[in-house]
Amino acid sequence: MPEQRVREAQALTALRLTLALLIFIHGAYRAWSGGYAPFGAWLDSQGIPLGAAVAIGITALEVLGAPLLAWGRWAVMPLCLLFALVYAVGIAMVHAPFGWFVVGAGRNGAEYSVLLIVGLLATAWARLPGLSAGRQ
Repeated sequence: MPEQRVREAQALTALRLTLALLIFIHGAYRAWSGGYAPFGAWLDSQGIPLGAAVAIGITALEVLGAPLLAWGRWAVMPLCLLFALVYAVGIAMVHAPFGWFVVGAGRNGAEYSVLLIVGLLATAWARLPGLSAGRQ
């Protein structure tokens, strides 16, 4: 494999592993701190049916799906697309009303979620059949 492609593959691996770690920490904290219960209650208050079940499902997706994402096999593309959907809904429901900035000029905004989504979509794009790292 040419040196450029090796570096591109290494960069995509670093991105995928970083995304998996961030997603795992996010879900693990919610799971082990009991945060899924208030998350479920909040979803109920927003009119989401079975909010507690949805909260547990999202938490399980993050805790169980992130290691699969890190593993880097067949599940990468579907997991990236599913995580991107979850975080896009999170922007619409949670972060958009607070604006763009997470800290500094604002609080709880969308910027971090947008970065995660772009990283997830880039990782999914790299896994499209027929594409390889470095293909223009």
